[in-house]
Amino acid sequence: MAKPGRPGAGNSKKKGATKGTGGHSRKALEGRGPTPKAEDRAWHPAGKRKAAQERYAAAGGKGRPGGSRGGQGGNANRSGGRGKADSDTETVTGRNSVLEALRTKIPATTLYIAQRVEMDDRVKEMLSIARHREIPVLEVTRQELDRMAGFDGVHQGVALKVPPYEYAHPQDLLEQIVDRGETPLLVALDGVTDPRNLGAIIRSTAAFGGHGVVLPQRRSAGVNSAAWKTSAGAAARIPVALATNLTTQLKEYKKQGVFVIGLDGDGDVSLPELQLADQPVVIVVGSEGKGLSRLVTETCDQVVSIPISAVTESLNAGIATSVALYQVATIRAAHAATE
Repeated sequence: MAKPGRPGAGNSKKKGATKGTGGHSRKALEGRGPTPKAEDRAWHPAGKRKAAQERYAAAGGKGRPGGSRGGQGGNANRSGGRGKADSDTETVTGRNSVLEALRTKIPATTLYIAQRVEMDDRVKEMLSIARHREIPVLEVTRQELDRMAGFDGVHQGVALKVPPYEYAHPQDLLEQIVDRGETPLLVALDGVTDPRNLGAIIRSTAAFGGHGVVLPQRRSAGVNSAAWKTSAGAAARIPVALATNLTTQLKEYKKQGVFVIGLDGDGDVSLPELQLADQPVVIVVGSEGKGLSRLVTETCDQVVSIPISAVTESLNAGIATSVALYQVATIRAAHAATE
């Protein structure tokens, strides 16, 4: 897409004398004005993020992507766990998740510890990091932690208040991988609405050498407290990018040499026969009920099936992604060993 004209440049159409010319010229030079900020340049990555944030806010969200937004399928309140106490914050619960968030220096605002909590090594390290970073530590009742964790949350006596999850830009994500000299391995989710499946997929991506996860802006689970918990802290290490339109983003990836592999039970290629594993790939996983959408399926370079027993109808999105990532990681390791 061509870049827009220089911000601040233009030709005056005013006839006659203009201020400062003394009336001698109708074509006096115009100043360009101050250099626009990066976020105000439409072609700059920061500008693209700002535009995405504005579109997100216009669709009913608040603030930057990752703030309060619609729930699964647009029905339930899926405010990323941020709306339980404060719509501008996220509550991370569980010892592994909280510790990982503190280790990766996420700008936490408060660490909550249950009264008479069992002091294992993880809790001791949390308190040490909090003291070093001057993060307030509050001792609260378990009932208060129950409320913060939500109906089905398991807090294990600890919780951490952090800013809303900040999504990456899909293009920035790819460029950073290439700049490091690595072969991209991404996962894209096509309508996965269960945040626990999202958390499991983030965890598997981290476990098998993946570089990131790409979500569509609509009809998708977000990185909320349930996803944080299920990821066992991997959400602090694996970037998650937000695409305005998943099909369009996948096509853009293809133009840049990334192969798009869809997972589907009716795929025409069996996973053990996959030939593209050592290439830059993005593995696309469909929704829990409907699988891959038609447009995404048409965009895939290959649609791959996972061989399973006939008595099992299908695998859920999280397990299917884990199996596919393991296969790709195994093939890549074998290729690396022969080089």
